[in-house]
Amino acid sequence: MNLAAFPKCYMDALCVDRSMSVFDWIEMASGLGVDGLEMYPGFFTSLDGPYLDRVREAIESRGMTMPMLCCSPDFTHPDPAVRRSEIDRERQMIDVTARLGGGFCRVLSGQRRPDVSRSEGVRRVIDAIEELLPYAESLCIVLAMENHYKDGYWQYPEFAQKSDVFLEIVDSIHSPWFGVQFDPSNAVVAGEDPVELLENVKHRVVTMHASDRFLKPGHALEELRQSEEGTGYASILVHGVAGRGLNNYPRIFELLREAGFDGWISIEDGMNGLEEIRQSAVFLRGLMSS
Repeated sequence: MNLAAFPKCYMDALCVDRSMSVFDWIEMASGLGVDGLEMYPGFFTSLDGPYLDRVREAIESRGMTMPMLCCSPDFTHPDPAVRRSEIDRERQMIDVTARLGGGFCRVLSGQRRPDVSRSEGVRRVIDAIEELLPYAESLCIVLAMENHYKDGYWQYPEFAQKSDVFLEIVDSIHSPWFGVQFDPSNAVVAGEDPVELLENVKHRVVTMHASDRFLKPGHALEELRQSEEGTGYASILVHGVAGRGLNNYPRIFELLREAGFDGWISIEDGMNGLEEIRQSAVFLRGLMSS
């Protein structure tokens, strides 16, 4: 297994106000003790080849690689023209992944808009991913669908946030160039059991996001299952160091090993500072080597 990091703590700095550049992040991350850096399209100020080559060189010059591009396509949009642009954009992101030397490009379902039915949304997502698969294969890029909550810049939560919808989509797509990006914390946010979800997809997992969630004092996990807030980013949950929260990481790694997983795990956190990413890296390295 290999360990990467994703700067969730610096999303706005990198993507919105541009107070930090992707090169700043690469330099900061060089001391985190990870093997790679997961990227997000919003980090880039250009998609031109020479610029992307500079990004790749900056990463590799510090002894790391770029294994995964964390994309957020929205395949459930009611407008066919918008869906077409999302498919075209994801195809472009597959190109970017390959240019940066990566092997995995994330796909999502899209936003859970109130006017899109389950059956129609599922059909749109499956059609979009299956259309993209031949292109991904041509560049040796695996499309990894995450059990997701919500892109930080979306209006609505993930269409396939709940595991029954997620599994319906995943179980309908059969290709060696398609798999699951498992995120245990997103299952917690959905009010579900991460271990139970992993049991259902462990043989399809190609990458994993590693983070952890904690309950605020005075709250119980059952509240997630009893309130509507459990279907979104619950305010009673906060981020923290992997291994110190609600996720049963020893069991998660046990299941991954049973399935023969030996791929990339990306720390998605640092909301309280880079030191938490370092501590998460130490914890996860221990599990990866045991």
